Amino acid sequence: MKLLVTGGAGFIGSAFIRLVLRERAAWSVVNVDTLTYAGNLENLAEVETNSRYQFVKADITDGKAIQEVLSNGLDAIVHFAAESHVDRSIQDSHPFIATNVLGTQILLDAARARKVPRFLHISTDEVYGSLGETGHFTEDSPLQPNSPYAATKAAADLLVRAAFVTHKMGALITRSSNNYGPYQFPEKLIPLMITNAMDDQPLPVYGKGENVRDWTYVDDNARGILTVLEKGKDGEVYNIGAGEERRNLEICEIILKELGKSRSLLRFVTDRPGHDWRYALKSDKVRALGWSPALDLPRGLHQTVEWYKAQRTWWERVKSGEYKNYYEQAYGRRLQAARAR
Repeated sequence: MKLLVTGGAGFIGSAFIRLVLRERAAWSVVNVDTLTYAGNLENLAEVETNSRYQFVKADITDGKAIQEVLSNGLDAIVHFAAESHVDRSIQDSHPFIATNVLGTQILLDAARARKVPRFLHISTDEVYGSLGETGHFTEDSPLQPNSPYAATKAAADLLVRAAFVTHKMGALITRSSNNYGPYQFPEKLIPLMITNAMDDQPLPVYGKGENVRDWTYVDDNARGILTVLEKGKDGEVYNIGAGEERRNLEICEIILKELGKSRSLLRFVTDRPGHDWRYALKSDKVRALGWSPALDLPRGLHQTVEWYKAQRTWWERVKSGEYKNYYEQAYGRRLQAARAR
């Protein structure tokens, strides 16, 4: 099978690519990424010289470039590419509308024109909005997004649904809970708290830290996405959540304990506008396909903390912005040397 993966240099996309190249020996992957601030080819250093892997630097909002990428024939598109940070979307929603909405429609149009059999759109539980103290979102829950980011993802979901209904495309959707694990950009909660704590810097906690999230280890989500790609039904939505609900404050306290740091590093800051109270997913549909999470939260968080402890160079380069030079420097040299062999 030949896959096009969009946004494959990001956190979840790179985990998915590493999984596919490791466990599907007959598959090949074309990774399209425009390498915005969160796209980092260092996340894929272990596969960059693999003969079944190709990287193309392109923007999904560039219809001509996307048509060219699709011209060689594909079996499926797995669409990760998205602006994804809620705080950034509150400050400026325009990049989110361009990438998440327009970019998705451009991909759908190109996939339809090139008759790509399968289009898997990667979405988020945030499209459902916020839950109270009880209950779970199912795939039939109404879309009630509360942030500009979530609204653009919900719009993209509806475009994918429209492509299935109107054009009979082989399109389907996954919606996952909060992910964590290696290679996550350190603006997100868990890597931010780990790296700040390692440097004895304050851990900024919104409000009282009482907001609840359902946490899924990134490799478990990648396996869920692969399961849906191989076994999912066209037109369907599949929630992927590990059922590991924790308050944000509890996550911070676990990290401090793992690192042997004082709770005095916690700093409670003004809450984010429109901050969703709780997310929780029912994932019965994807479990019926044979998926289940391999890691519970205590083990997953321990592994994540250990990874960041061992990979200080990686996250320091990311926090400083130095990683942006990787494409022009180390990646280009390594790829040229590999092709010469």
